[in-house]
Amino acid sequence: MSKVSGYCDPAFTKIGNVFTKAIESEYELGASLAIEYKGKTVLNMFGGHKDIKRTKPWEEDTIVNVFSVTKGIAATCIAKLIDEGKLDVNNKVSFYWPEYGCNGKENTKVSDLLCHRSAMFGFQEGMPSGSWQNWEAFTKALASQKPFKEPGTSQGYHALTFGWLVGEIVRRVDGRHVGQYFKEEIAEPLGIDFQIGLSETDFDRCADMIMLPDSGKGNPIDYIKYVPNFILPKRFWNMKEAVKGGDFKVAFEPRDEDAEGYHNSADWRMAQVPSANGHGTAHSLAKLFGILSNGCQRDGQIIMKPETLAYATTPLSSGPDSVLFGSNITFGLGYELGKNSMPVGNFAPTFKGAMFGHAGVGGAVAFGDVENQLGFGFVCNQMHEVKNLYKTVNEIMDALFSELENS
Repeated sequence: MSKVSGYCDPAFTKIGNVFTKAIESEYELGASLAIEYKGKTVLNMFGGHKDIKRTKPWEEDTIVNVFSVTKGIAATCIAKLIDEGKLDVNNKVSFYWPEYGCNGKENTKVSDLLCHRSAMFGFQEGMPSGSWQNWEAFTKALASQKPFKEPGTSQGYHALTFGWLVGEIVRRVDGRHVGQYFKEEIAEPLGIDFQIGLSETDFDRCADMIMLPDSGKGNPIDYIKYVPNFILPKRFWNMKEAVKGGDFKVAFEPRDEDAEGYHNSADWRMAQVPSANGHGTAHSLAKLFGILSNGCQRDGQIIMKPETLAYATTPLSSGPDSVLFGSNITFGLGYELGKNSMPVGNFAPTFKGAMFGHAGVGGAVAFGDVENQLGFGFVCNQMHEVKNLYKTVNEIMDALFSELENS
């Protein structure tokens, strides 16, 4: 049986029990969970294994790829640049990145990139081949292509392209890649164990990420496009339109050259993909979002003014999302928000209320909550089937908010 270690404040025992059950039952291969409440760590637990053969135990400093949780880190870097007066998201992208202003993208604003309304959720000529570390191959392809729709008119989740689009804005404004900016401006001053562009010296403590195989078969959800509206519940109409549009396949288009498990390769781990390849611990994520939720500063180190965070977490777009099957997912300036979002089972994390952060396709979730003064991080290393993708973390969050409401 897999074991669980770490610390749990007695007041949060019910939350710890949910995590323990997920590990000891071996539903989760390996995972860690951390919660900050009112500026203090009240839970930091970990357990299971780093590898599919269950030979390497998950340790306190084990890190793992958290996929799109990385977008929440990039959003924090953007907010800090806004706070420093270096970036105005109401400016056109071309103001900072002149090459981008062509082929129908001339009027795209930086805010459109951040809330997934730039209609650049994929590559018109297919994703560039070669090393993931070749930054310019991806940014040049995006700068020169046409958008898939008129920018600003609809929401379509920029699953991978967000990283290069937003990352290039950071680079043009500051001169550093997102990973370097985050490391030097936030991670090192505050002791946050999270990296975009993993150092080779940290490979040994990195868990393998076990993803669902791509069978190449049609998704059962595709059949919804053949169902007439008069017999389809109205709540599924947006899903039907999204499936018919096919934007999901564009946004998540795989590269034929990438072998199964490429997410565990040195090339992927060391690359700068600020939408999808951040590596860190649950404790590091809970700490970051805990700081943001408690005044945005700690130990004399200031990330930004609270007013700037409030600006960055103001809803800008709430779907229906043409990539994510018509879901009403709400975005601010790069952050996924609880405001206006509707629970959709375990297919998505249950973001609600004042929550801000991001989820990752492997099942990881990190968020802050200013109203409850919370910082939360959950990371894991095995992707579950889509209908249960966020089962564990949703059960944990349900237990957490139930305790807070009853306290």
